[in-house]
Amino acid sequence: MRKSAGKHTLAVIFALAWPTMLEQLMQTAVQYIDVAMVGALGTAATAAVGATTTVNWLVGSTVSALGVGFLSFIAKACGAGDRENAARAATQAVLTTLVCGVLFTALTLGCSAKVPVWMQVDPHIQTLAGQYFFILYTPMLFRAATTIFGTVLRAAGDTKTPMRVGVLVNLTNVVLNFLLIYPTRTVRFFGGSVTLYGAGMGVLGAATASAIAFTVGGICITAALWRHPLLSPRGRSLRPDKTVLLPCLRVALPNMLQRFGTSLGYVAFASMINALGEIATAAHTVANTVESAFYIPAYGMQTAAATLAGNALGAADRRRMRETTRTILAVETVLMCLSGGLLFLLAPAMLHLFSDNPAVIALGSTVLRMVAVTEPIFGIAIILEGVMLGVGRTVAPFVFNVTGMWGVRIVGTFLCTRFFGGGLVAAWGCMIAHNLLLFLLFLIHYFRGTWNPLEAKKELSH
Repeated sequence: MRKSAGKHTLAVIFALAWPTMLEQLMQTAVQYIDVAMVGALGTAATAAVGATTTVNWLVGSTVSALGVGFLSFIAKACGAGDRENAARAATQAVLTTLVCGVLFTALTLGCSAKVPVWMQVDPHIQTLAGQYFFILYTPMLFRAATTIFGTVLRAAGDTKTPMRVGVLVNLTNVVLNFLLIYPTRTVRFFGGSVTLYGAGMGVLGAATASAIAFTVGGICITAALWRHPLLSPRGRSLRPDKTVLLPCLRVALPNMLQRFGTSLGYVAFASMINALGEIATAAHTVANTVESAFYIPAYGMQTAAATLAGNALGAADRRRMRETTRTILAVETVLMCLSGGLLFLLAPAMLHLFSDNPAVIALGSTVLRMVAVTEPIFGIAIILEGVMLGVGRTVAPFVFNVTGMWGVRIVGTFLCTRFFGGGLVAAWGCMIAHNLLLFLLFLIHYFRGTWNPLEAKKELSH
């Protein structure tokens, strides 16, 4: 009987996780293609695109945090069989998307010319980087819809719809990249030649392709939410509902502060690396791009962990909470050991996909092999964070992440690069120290059990 239950738990975990993993794999593949295609234009083009990447994380992660509040609320409602509250929360997610989409559009477009200056980008590429950033954030409302509505659907156990929309977005982006980045050219194909139309827009073509793809994604995910049998906001009022918004915001606010604080840390981190010069910036950009593919198992499983933890809380099932968490941790450890091993072996070959500069490849290979060794332990921290987010415990992850980012990564990198003459290797060493601290803090907090509302209720009942 226990074996059958274990197999069922594994089946549920993978049913939730695999569409998210595939979606992230597609996103990473497109990111690879983007960097490779822009990289063909030269190191300066790669640096112009990569210089504002961490600001993209800052904006994107802040919007994602709002989705976490709805994820916890809807997953709990679904676990309790409360269809009405789930639908009300989805409607409030629409209102939230409209507000934050408009707000962030004004903010990002207004600051687009200043962002490269704040990021200490080389003066000769600041204008190009600013134009790239402006175009990328023109469809911010659609980007917010894709992020928040995707999270809402996953909270109700529908991970396939966001995956399908993600695939469509990525395919659109790739096709438009081919058409917009390069000029019209003749390509040899099976012994013949084919003329391919091209707009010859370079870096700005890549930004335009992404902007159009984001717009397509936002429209499609909105249509999917409107048709959803459980969550559809059709016919419901978009007025603020305090009984839904306040619980969601109590969960979302610490997570938003966490993501804002850590993403701001990424901005400071990248700014210090940009100050090291064009080679270090390019190596950091392509190494980050390569590394992102090897975190797919962790973040795919995190979605499953958050949803299932919320379901268990809604059903008040302590045993399901405990067994699900342990199973996901075991699976995740195995997957991330394999992922880290592959990253260590394939680092130089992967970097060759994005750059032909020997200095960039050598430096990027060194830092990737350093971080590959710590992949499994960082994966565990990601899963434990997902479980805590799923049950609405966002304060501890906020404290752990912000402390690690600013107390270890940023201070360490500042000292190493400004006072001790360290370069990119020293900066990534500080990043690894940050990941190790997160692992220890999350693991200790998990074993204490104070994060689990069901265990707290059990103690009170005694």
